Amino acid sequence: MHSYLKSIGYSNITTKDDEQKLINEIIRYANKKSMISISQTKDDQFAEFSLEIAPGMGVTVRGQIDEQDQFHLDHYFPYLTPRVVTSNEETFVEKKSENDSYGAMCEDYRLGVALIFHLQNAVDYLRVNKRRKATSFQCPVRVSALASEGTILFPAVKTAEDVKTVNEETKQFAKMIAAAKDGDQEAIDHLAIKEIDDYALVNDRVKTEDIFSIVDTSFVPYGMESEVYRIVGIILSLEERTNSKTGEKVYLMEIYCNHIVFDLCINTKDLLGVPEKGRRFRGVVWLQGCLDFDR
Repeated sequence: MHSYLKSIGYSNITTKDDEQKLINEIIRYANKKSMISISQTKDDQFAEFSLEIAPGMGVTVRGQIDEQDQFHLDHYFPYLTPRVVTSNEETFVEKKSENDSYGAMCEDYRLGVALIFHLQNAVDYLRVNKRRKATSFQCPVRVSALASEGTILFPAVKTAEDVKTVNEETKQFAKMIAAAKDGDQEAIDHLAIKEIDDYALVNDRVKTEDIFSIVDTSFVPYGMESEVYRIVGIILSLEERTNSKTGEKVYLMEIYCNHIVFDLCINTKDLLGVPEKGRRFRGVVWLQGCLDFDR
């Protein structure tokens, strides 16, 4: 079973039979179907079936349709359609080795780490790639996240001057990262010194302060999977949605984290605390997203 099915209200999928019934239902009642030929010599097609179970969220099944019009399952995944543009930086797309899915990596310097996510609109990518034979794209990136569990934290106390200072520092940090990537030795040295100073400052303050009063938001790779991160982010907006098939409630949040914004979905049963605008979400999330190739 997919680890994040429960994030969109499918916590009742616990056996292989349940999983197969869900896959069959998606293929039969899909409200969105996309196909593209993947071979010059055969009639095989890459096929994608999606069934929406609440506004903007559902499950996608992918596989191949052979010459006899038979569908062969490759993989499936729960999805949350991202509503806001997260980044406009260059993004690289690469096929995964284990199945017919695609991963994307966006070099957004505000984060300090590469933004790696599961590509939702793979058919769109294959169509564009057929014409351009490109693996990198300069287009808007929209990212969303599914969380299997999470905790609500109170907001950190900040003044207007604190916010202004942080924003200025972020701009300078992004410029330094870009310069360091281009081989600027002065920028590399500056970043190394800044990392040492920040580490010393946090170590000194953590003796008398809680770490979450020092670190407002964070975005850190988690575990062995490249698309999974541990985050702390500020809740910008919040709404509750219902899985039309199971009746389970989920929270849909817009999250501000390390100067980027994205949508996040979590089952209400798996969230500890009361979410409200301005409070913070802490948890492990799986990132997915779309590239707006037409823009």
